[in-house]
Formats: sequence, structure tokens, C-alpha cells
Amino acid sequence: MAIVKPFKGVRPPKEYVEQVESRPYDVLSSEEARAEADGNEKSLYHIIKPEINFAPGTSEYDPRVYESAKEHFEMFQQKGWLKQDTHDNYYLYAQTMNGKTQYGLVVCAAVQDYLNGVIKRHELTRKDKEEDRMKHVRITDANMEPVFFAYPDNKTLDGIIAKYAAQPTTYDFIAPIDGFRHQFWVISDEADIETITNTFATIPSLYIADGHHRSAAAALVGAEKAKLNPHTTGLEEYNYFMAVCFPASQLTILDYNRVVKDLNGMTADQFLKALETDFTVADKGTDNYRPQHLHEFSLYLDGRWYSLVARPGTYDDNDPIGVLDVDISSRLIFDKLLGIHDLRTDKRIDFVGGLRGLGELKRRVDSGEMKMALALYPVTMKQIMNIADSGKIMPPKATWFEPKLRSGLVIHKLS
Repeated sequence: MAIVKPFKGVRPPKEYVEQVESRPYDVLSSEEARAEADGNEKSLYHIIKPEINFAPGTSEYDPRVYESAKEHFEMFQQKGWLKQDTHDNYYLYAQTMNGKTQYGLVVCAAVQDYLNGVIKRHELTRKDKEEDRMKHVRITDANMEPVFFAYPDNKTLDGIIAKYAAQPTTYDFIAPIDGFRHQFWVISDEADIETITNTFATIPSLYIADGHHRSAAAALVGAEKAKLNPHTTGLEEYNYFMAVCFPASQLTILDYNRVVKDLNGMTADQFLKALETDFTVADKGTDNYRPQHLHEFSLYLDGRWYSLVARPGTYDDNDPIGVLDVDISSRLIFDKLLGIHDLRTDKRIDFVGGLRGLGELKRRVDSGEMKMALALYPVTMKQIMNIADSGKIMPPKATWFEPKLRSGLVIHKLS
């Protein structure tokens, strides 16, 4: 069962929140962070993308960069741009995209739950990315950014969420660039805090939706700190890490599409003919065409869109992995026909989040940068949970969650 606890959040005063808050560290480049933080000394990018505090071209892995993150975190607190709450709270965080609002409870999740599998993952992590975030957590002694969890819908938690969502907000703003609305409330009532803690204790599993590397780094640093303290009780702050937990039914997963540089020596006609072995291929013309159901793909090639429907027998709907369109396309298109065997490392393929739309796929092909594009039907949260429950790992680049969590609304100190 899931263990969560409230915490004394470190967060900006209301008048500073829109200057402090930022996009997550891993969704933008150093150059983009530098541009977004230009002229804003309060931007959280000075802490989560601290390479911007140095000359352009400075490596984000330079030891001075990590030290700068620590120095800026301390400075933000000294100047009152970030202040720590005096009591343990939970928090409610709402995001609104295209008229749809999802509500997440901001909690501290247990490191032990991550290590023993109560917190379930569906993606592999890379050691170099884990180590980068671990260094950042170690030197700042904080979880600067939350991870993104899902939990099975629960009526008791729905009631708590509805209660606070009806109250005046602590923060309420429209984020630049994406234009999505973000709202935030403090849950300080002791009875409500106890209800949240006790209700999560009845939930068998939490699921990492987004933030696998942050989860791993936070848990591993917490475990390190516990190991170094012979008198650890298990109650210390480092035994927990910050997460925003959303009811699974509320989450929006967008398609995560592919663009490829070449056809592995084939002409367009040869490629289309080769596809017919495993797919029913239909020409859909020049207007953008989106997959309509599971096991249908949209191919853009030489100015035309094609529907590709996987033939029966090419997939296994009873296998949590075999049912996935990312698995079908990886096996039957990228590996079998195009010779792309490792989606994580092959330089001939790139990935485009569904928020950019089919127009971005078309643009990249029409520009000559890419030869073809493949649009996939989105993965569902139920599929993700089934895979996590089975102990299996999804193929790479399978999910794209929107909206992304904003960073800087609340921070969790480890000591």
C-alpha cells in the first residue's frame, strides 16, 4: 500500500510565482532556458538549468554548474523569492488544457515504495541521466521539481479535491509559451491531511506517468542518505520525495510520433509494397490524416497520407506489450523494413510529441529534412498501468503527457 506524507513546502510568495515558475528542466535546451530567463533573476531556470549562469557553451555537467544551482537556491531563499511553509501541508495542483482540467495532489512519496515496487515504472532509465539528477539532488539537498504519478480513481480523494477546488486559489496563472492555466491550493486542515494519508494507505500502487529519471534519482539519493545515517528512523525527509498524484482517468496522453531520414535504400513505391505484407495500406490523399483506432497508423510520404492497418496475427491483444502500436511499428516497420533496431540511439529517427500536431510531421518531411513520418494512436493510461502491473517495460518513446507540470510552485527540502 502507498505511503505518503505532508511536508513543509518551499515556494514563492504569490507576487513572485509567475517570475519563479518554469517549464521542467528536461523539456527545453540550455539555449531555450537562457532565452526564457533573460532579464529575470527570479527564474527557477537559474537553479534547475544552472548552466545558463555561465557563458554559452558551458557544459551542463560542469562541477561549477551544480555548485551554482546550490548557490542560487540559497540566494532565492535569502532574498525571499522562495519561503518555507511553517507547517506540514499537502497541496492541490490543477492544470487546464483545451478546456479540460486535471487535479493532482502534491505529496511526499516514500523512497521505500519506489525501491520495493509499490511505485511502479513502465520505462527504462539511463544511468547517465540518473547520475546527473542525483548530483543535482545531492548538492541542492532538495527535490526541486515534482515527479508525475497516477493512481486508480478514488472517491474519498475526489471529495477532498472538490472541496479545495471550490475555494480561492493560492496561485492562478496562465503559463507563457503553452498558454495553459495552472492553479494551486494549500491543504493545511489536519483532518483533511489525515484523510489523504490514510486513503493513500489503502491504494495498492502508484504509477509513474512522467519523470522516471527524477524518481530514480530522488529515491537513490534518499537511500544513500539513509545508509549513511546509522540512526535513521525512516521518518527523515530524505526518505521521501515530491510527487504530484493525479487520478488516472483525468490524464491526457498524446500520440508520440516518428520521423525518419530515409527508406533504407527503397523507393517510396517499394516501401509501400513492402508494408502490404503486414498492413492493409490505403491512400488517404493530401489532407492530414490521423489514426482513428488502435492498430491503425498514418504514414506521410511524398506529399500523401496513407492509412496502415496492422493485419490480424501481427500483434497479440492478450500481451500487455504486444498490443501496443509502438511495439507493432518498432517490429514491423522500423526494425524489419528500415533497419532501425534501437529507437533510443539510432540517428536516422526522431520523435515528435503529439502537441505539435500532424502539421509538424508534414513540415519536417516537406522540408526535405526527413523522408517519411508515422503518426501513432495514443497509448492509454490503462495500458500503461497493465504493463507496470505485469512488471514489463514499454518500448521507448511510447508516451507523451500534456500538460507538463510547472516547476517552482513548491519544492521539497531533504533536511
